[in-house]
Amino acid sequence: MSLNRRSALRPLLAGGDRRSSARSPRALALVAGNPSRVAELAGLVADDDWLVSMRALDLLEKLAHTHPGWVEPHKRVFIGPLADSDQWEIRLQIVRALPLFAWRGAARQRAIAILKRDVDFPQTFVRAWALDSLSIFAQQDPALVPIVRRAVKTFETSGSKALAARAKHIRARLVHR
Repeated sequence: MSLNRRSALRPLLAGGDRRSSARSPRALALVAGNPSRVAELAGLVADDDWLVSMRALDLLEKLAHTHPGWVEPHKRVFIGPLADSDQWEIRLQIVRALPLFAWRGAARQRAIAILKRDVDFPQTFVRAWALDSLSIFAQQDPALVPIVRRAVKTFETSGSKALAARAKHIRARLVHR
């Protein structure tokens, strides 16, 4: 039995289908009540069950919003092999989480490369959030601004209401760039 199978959090993240959260809120409450369990949660991103991986990533992203220091030691899970998953739900968690951390050197380049790539991902939510996250990186890296602006124009003329709405939000963010 793998370490992941022995995790007390795993049963809370397993089961259901891609539209359900299983018992993720309970897992989040357990980790929030005992931050030492973040490592256990981070270990579940490598689970054989992609739904468990996705839900673990989702919870890590949620925790990174409220307690970034807890997740910081495990942030590399967001630039690891899962970033290349064929599951759009996993990619969505990745692109949403990347701007929540300070990245340096090769890790920063990997994070930016993931976002640039996923701006063209077939799934609309992934594309929209990848560009949103890339625009956050662009606030600190002027070399990214032209890339973001081109993608914003593409989103605005895409015919997708979701992409156009995200483009409007991003354009407002870049007004001072």
